[in-house]
Amino acid sequence: MRAMTEEELNSYRLTSLEEPTDEMLAAIMREAAEEVRKENAETHRRFMEQLREDVRKDKERLGI
Repeated sequence: MRAMTEEELNSYRLTSLEEPTDEMLAAIMREAAEEVRKENAETHRRFMEQLREDVRKDKERLGI
């Protein structure tokens, strides 16, 4: 199975009357999954940063 070009992928719209090919659907799903992975990693990074800051503040407040 050959990889779709960016142009081929971008030419398809989900509102199109024609069904996506299996290749198009797989490419769309891969792209969506990659975006979710990136967003998840950034959210996790921000959460851990906030957690560390909260722990630091609590230790400071408690004099630990």
